[in-house]
Amino acid sequence: MIILGLDPAIRTSGYGVIEVDDVTREMKILDCGVILNKNSMPHSECLRRIAGGVAELIAAYKIDAAAIEEPFVGRNSKTAIILGMARGAFMAKLAENNIPIYSYSAKSAKKAAVGSGSAEKNQVALMMAAMLQIDIENILLDSTDALAIAMCHAQKVSNKETAEFLTHRI
Repeated sequence: MIILGLDPAIRTSGYGVIEVDDVTREMKILDCGVILNKNSMPHSECLRRIAGGVAELIAAYKIDAAAIEEPFVGRNSKTAIILGMARGAFMAKLAENNIPIYSYSAKSAKKAAVGSGSAEKNQVALMMAAMLQIDIENILLDSTDALAIAMCHAQKVSNKETAEFLTHRI
């Protein structure tokens, strides 16, 4: 199974593509990175680039499922709306390609990666490096967050007791 993990943002969206062996449940990384948008770009251009970036990933890999981070809604409603737009750009392109989308909180992804939902970003990055055997020296934390989201979904799917009850599909 090939899973695309996404950590959406309007300026720096992280992505991670992992392959999970159906028998051994071993995971290996196929790709990870970020879709960068300059602060000077209008939101419409950022959304076009986000949709284009996920389209490239869909074309490059036979993605079976996508896992996307749930939005964190703080006190700033403008930020929440902008984050929702970025998430929507990803989701529209995935839906266009009939790829099922599952949503997980950052806390769930951190727990899957590190064992603690309150882990720091650098702890998640170090664990992803160890588990997936990657050098994180030049990888942005948004990318390792996306890998953790993908791994969270892989763990949910691989657990036979919970797989049939996946309720996170959006």
